[in-house]
Amino acid sequence: MSGVLLWVSCGPKENPISIVGLAGRGGRSQRRFGLCNGISFASFSPAVADPSRSSEERVYEVVLKQAALVKEKNKGTKRALNLDKPTVEGDLTHGDLLSAAYDRCGEVCAEYAKTFYLGTQLMTQERRKAIWAIYVWCRRTDELVDGPNASHITPKALDRWEQRLYDVFEGRPYDMYDAALSDTVSKYPVDIQPFKDMIEGMRLDLRKSRYNNFDELYLYCYYVAGTVGLMSVPVMGIAPESKASTESVYNAALALGIANQLTNILRDVGEDARRGRVYLPQDELAQAGLSDDDIFRGKVTDKWRNFMKGQIQRARMFFDEAEKGVSELNSASRWPVWASLLLYRQILDSIEANDYNNFTKRAYVGKVKKLLSLPAAYGRALLGPQKLTKMVTRSM
Repeated sequence: MSGVLLWVSCGPKENPISIVGLAGRGGRSQRRFGLCNGISFASFSPAVADPSRSSEERVYEVVLKQAALVKEKNKGTKRALNLDKPTVEGDLTHGDLLSAAYDRCGEVCAEYAKTFYLGTQLMTQERRKAIWAIYVWCRRTDELVDGPNASHITPKALDRWEQRLYDVFEGRPYDMYDAALSDTVSKYPVDIQPFKDMIEGMRLDLRKSRYNNFDELYLYCYYVAGTVGLMSVPVMGIAPESKASTESVYNAALALGIANQLTNILRDVGEDARRGRVYLPQDELAQAGLSDDDIFRGKVTDKWRNFMKGQIQRARMFFDEAEKGVSELNSASRWPVWASLLLYRQILDSIEANDYNNFTKRAYVGKVKKLLSLPAAYGRALLGPQKLTKMVTRSM
């Protein structure tokens, strides 16, 4: 199903070129991000280890772990690349090659996430390159199950991709894209867990096409989208003047990923149904007097409109939660995140404008509205945490 990167959208289906570079490549459209698990299905991540608790409780443990890493980094800890065992011909950690690797990541970001790429130009060069490297890894992971060759992907292919991830974090890159990410995680307090969790999300898509309730769907959304925020906050940085706790900023990043993914799901109901997939909570459908058959028929009824109103309201609640944290980011990092948030919120408006027909009409934000959103996002980005809080307080 869909995906976003770091609070970034992977965009509508564009160029189908695969950049995975793994035996058995990805395939379908472009959407997703986020997942977990160890080297094999036998190992468990903190996000799934205890099914007796809610998904939100389990995911929050991961949030706390990421926040703790940032605090530890502030004490001066730093990982280093392993230069003793390059895994490809030539030394990918050599300065010139590494610079070329980051440039290649930037080209991919510019091709598939134009608006976000534009926003990254305000970041410092080091932060910008690191975000590009994370974006490319997420996109490659997404393509494994949502790209041109998705029908050929097996659980073993995902296991190999996860083992390759371990090598990247240990300073043994396989190619230029890996080298950029390996360098990034050596410089910033980025933990491997969200990356593993994203891969787990890909595994879910191979074996699961229904979600019994929102608790199940929340965990899926964390895997394929919420993880991106957790990967990105260490690179984007928190504003020095911010009085918010590190945990609250990570929570906001998680909320934006969940909001974006829920929006993807609501936008793509018809498209997913044609693939035999329903990403809406089954118990909530039943409570509304609806079933999978109603979705497959694709007819907009009063029951459907009422159901969709509730789903859109929930997505907006997550966007509201996300807004609390965006202003706490480093000033140079806010613009692309605000742009992503404002643009994605407008997709929900478009669904309403289409009279909740997400069966045959695709909700999107037109170019004019996109252009108008960029100055608005930039204006908000200029406001520091305290100024934005005062502005919001006055408007209430």
